[in-house]
Amino acid sequence: MSTASRPLAAEALGTFALVFFGCGAIVVDSEQGGLGHIGVSLAFGLVVFAMVGALGHVSGAHINPAVTLALAARGRFAWNAAPGYIAAQVSGALLAAVVLRASLGNVAELGSTQPSGSVGQSFVWEVLLTAVLLVVIVSVATDARAPAGVAASAIGGTIALASLVGGPISGASLNPARSLGPAIVSGELSSLWIYLTAPVVGGVLGALAYDALRAREGA
Repeated sequence: MSTASRPLAAEALGTFALVFFGCGAIVVDSEQGGLGHIGVSLAFGLVVFAMVGALGHVSGAHINPAVTLALAARGRFAWNAAPGYIAAQVSGALLAAVVLRASLGNVAELGSTQPSGSVGQSFVWEVLLTAVLLVVIVSVATDARAPAGVAASAIGGTIALASLVGGPISGASLNPARSLGPAIVSGELSSLWIYLTAPVVGGVLGALAYDALRAREGA
């Protein structure tokens, strides 16, 4: 595998794992029970923890187009590399959704994200949750003052927390690829636009917020 293709393969693998284990937990819980909302939230947090720890040194482990775009918008990732990263992330998510459908059937719309309340409520929550995620990511991944070795636990913990609190409101996607793969493969596209746009808006706002904090501290 060429040097240039390794980060793309890592992004595809990381996003595949996110959708397979995270959305897979939703499907398994719908069919078998036993996991519950807390178990599903932990599944999302743990797989992100694992993928950031395993792949962070290869690609940065964005595994999320909102992260890639937010970092590029703030000059922390090259714009010309962003399309390849996003294509890899979407490919990984689609493949995971195909595997889930082939192995378990089209159960629970393969974990597709759907609003529990109004469209406006879900949009706002997705923006806010993703903004918090990007504050954490920019802090632990790009600020030299952050303690070494905390990125995986901090980011995974944030995903788990967002899923615990935001899951019952908006589905707590925070990730356009995570929503796109299951939506396309299951055919549930009705609210997809929320999860393609709100995380991107929130991601840029979160990166801006942390940059403002860092500038204020003179770093």
